[in-house]
Amino acid sequence: MCKELGSTVQRKRRARFFGRFVGDRRGSTALEFALLALPFALLVFAILESCISFAGQEVMANATDDIARQLRTGQLRPADVAGTKLTTLICAKLAIIVSDDCANQLLVDLREYPTFADAATASFKIQSGDVVLMNGTNSQTFANTPGLAETKNMLRVFYKWPVVTDLMAKSMANLSGGRALHFASVTWQNEPFDN
Repeated sequence: MCKELGSTVQRKRRARFFGRFVGDRRGSTALEFALLALPFALLVFAILESCISFAGQEVMANATDDIARQLRTGQLRPADVAGTKLTTLICAKLAIIVSDDCANQLLVDLREYPTFADAATASFKIQSGDVVLMNGTNSQTFANTPGLAETKNMLRVFYKWPVVTDLMAKSMANLSGGRALHFASVTWQNEPFDN
């Protein structure tokens, strides 16, 4: 009987303790903050990551349009963009938003096409975490072969954008190394400038 009385007293004490704990509101603000701080921080980081990535995409699209316009009007000639000069020109325009490692993360494909229909068959795919250029069902290598006056050309620019937030990397990154692909493309016919 003594044992039963002791366990009953303990249950009552526990019930009173939990009742006081539940009824005490002095630490409720700290507890609510602790419960909400992590989801709020994750939401803020997701918004920031998405906004910065979008801004990087837009800066790259504008740089691609600007280089294409200079090629279309003859301000830039094939000699001006030969070798790594085209990558250097684009990286200079991206310097405001990308790291010093731009040349290693930037892929550029500039080529002449006989018709716009041929240019329309150009595509790409992501295979094994990297960009593969396609022409119909055939893969291609990256080229830098701009056309002369009145030729049809396409400039495609790919940038391997780093995803900074680890939690966002799982949903945003589509390339190896936790990077997301940014892509811009312009197709045009050169003006009749002097070759």
